[in-house]
Amino acid sequence: MPPSVRPARARPRSEAAPFVLYVEGPRDRDVLRIWCQRHRPDAVPTVRSAVILGGRQPNRALAHLRRLRAGEPGAQGLCILDRDQALDPDPASDEPGMEFFTWTRRHIESYLLVPSALRRLARSPQERFRLERFVRERLPADGDEMAWRRLDAKRLVERDGPLARALGRPVPAGTSARAIRRDELHGDVRALLERIRRSGAAPA
Repeated sequence: MPPSVRPARARPRSEAAPFVLYVEGPRDRDVLRIWCQRHRPDAVPTVRSAVILGGRQPNRALAHLRRLRAGEPGAQGLCILDRDQALDPDPASDEPGMEFFTWTRRHIESYLLVPSALRRLARSPQERFRLERFVRERLPADGDEMAWRRLDAKRLVERDGPLARALGRPVPAGTSARAIRRDELHGDVRALLERIRRSGAAPA
């Protein structure tokens, strides 16, 4: 079923047209909300009301925005997508009001794997030892963006995946997101949070 659209309502002239944020899944929304809470509080309402697409489905976002614009001609949308394995990851669209943001790296989970932040999650010398081995053997070198783009981060952060085994427990995405300090956020993340902040003055 396509995402639902609220019935249109009259808006005062002074009220901005609605803005809709589209994300692939609940984890994307929750991670973005945590980053906004810590680093861009003014963008939190927009992320909280994000529309979940159920995967990399830009056409669903386009269809949703078209229906919304039928009653709210000024409505705008921003659709955030994982790069995945797409050869041409940026969807082509001339739909008025819609913009796309595709992560430079393969998945949003790639931006959770910040070594300095992960080290703060270790609780014992044994965990620290295993985590250092995880960082050394599983993660690309800092600055090697080509390797980071190829990395299948979703596999690494699965509930029983390599990161969980290194720390001896599942590591929810929210836990990793909260551990990342402002100065540790990747440039892609900072750029997106600023874009959301500028665009989302009036969530739909």
